[in-house]
Amino acid sequence: MLSLESLTNNCLMSIMPGASSQKPLQHKVAIVTGSSYGIGLAIARRLARDGAHVLLSSRNLENVEKAVQMLKAEGLSVSGTQCHVGKKEDRDKLVATALEQYGKIDILICNAAVNPFVGPIFETTEEMWKKVFHVNVISTFFLIKLVVPHIQKQGSGSIIICSSFIGYIPHPYVGPYSITKTALLGLTNVLAQSLRFMNIRVNGLAIGLINTSFSKVIRNTPVLQSKLIPLGVYRFGEPEECAGIASFLCSEDASYINGENIAVTGGIRGRL
Repeated sequence: MLSLESLTNNCLMSIMPGASSQKPLQHKVAIVTGSSYGIGLAIARRLARDGAHVLLSSRNLENVEKAVQMLKAEGLSVSGTQCHVGKKEDRDKLVATALEQYGKIDILICNAAVNPFVGPIFETTEEMWKKVFHVNVISTFFLIKLVVPHIQKQGSGSIIICSSFIGYIPHPYVGPYSITKTALLGLTNVLAQSLRFMNIRVNGLAIGLINTSFSKVIRNTPVLQSKLIPLGVYRFGEPEECAGIASFLCSEDASYINGENIAVTGGIRGRL
């Protein structure tokens, strides 16, 4: 027989919105690459706020440590490690660190990218093309390949590939970079088809003009400003405006969304 105290507590729980519900990513383990600042950091913060244990990473260890310290000060469950996604040994260490610290992997956010050149496309070199494709596309695939068996053990999971609207509207002044982003749009679709039978969803974010240090190249290059701003952007977005979409795509609320590239652009339209 329930006591009066128990009955009272049960009644309170039933009328308090969200009182008995857990956070949407409670107990999930997420890896976020390129997450020491900007969009990656905002995504890491949002996943952690929504209940996940998050492993941050980037090429610069000092930046990772600062980001981890900041998020821990906010009471979030995070840790960090140095990882240059273009190096196999770093990718191996990243996955091993997640397993050592948390025992599993549920979510992978592929956000790390480079843009080694801004200028006329015929001034690019073979080395520039090799670098941008190796880091942005090839390394993204091989990190996913490394993580998939561990997500599969959980019975389900989510992978997000951060691309860009410029993958839909390639510009010759950032030619190699924009073409890698087009490739990532395709990679998202191919992997979604390949992994759906494992109950692993793969979606992408086609990110627009976001107020980060990475977007300074656009703000500081008049030819890019003149071409891109008239496409429909009335302001630059903020990293947090990407983070909520990423968390949603990793949650059960998005359980039937797979193979989509979600445009987070503030109005820029573009499709292949």
